Amino acid sequence: MSATPPGIAQPLARYAAWRRAGDMVFLSGVIAVDPAAGRIVRGYADIPDAAATLIGRTGEFSSDIKEGPILAQSWYVLDAIRQTIEAAGGQMSDVIKLVQYFRNLDHFPQYSRVRKLFFPGEPPASTVVEVSAMLPTPEILIEVEATAWLPQR
Repeated sequence: MSATPPGIAQPLARYAAWRRAGDMVFLSGVIAVDPAAGRIVRGYADIPDAAATLIGRTGEFSSDIKEGPILAQSWYVLDAIRQTIEAAGGQMSDVIKLVQYFRNLDHFPQYSRVRKLFFPGEPPASTVVEVSAMLPTPEILIEVEATAWLPQR
């Protein structure tokens, strides 16, 4: 089963946002792009104000311009994963594995702060990899894929 209802991570090409295989749900890699709106998340202005405040917007241009892109993209990606998992019938605590791809591993500490907001309890198993490029543009700093265990009821 696969689905791409509005509000969840939307594929950039012809593939499923997620697929169920028995009790497992596999999410395709999620990046901070809304293909329907043709918008790339570039900073705090591209996410809800409450989220920007929660993840660390300071209101100081020099700080926000430096950390804003990775923090905003991290929030957007993890929130899209949350919405997708919920559309599949689960919750973030059902996520058992994340694979996180970074353009620059120096961004991991900022991402990790945001990830803790989505996984306040036991974190999922995790793989972190640095890559040289991601589609569709060099402005994409992070991609995350997730695997969840959602027993069929």
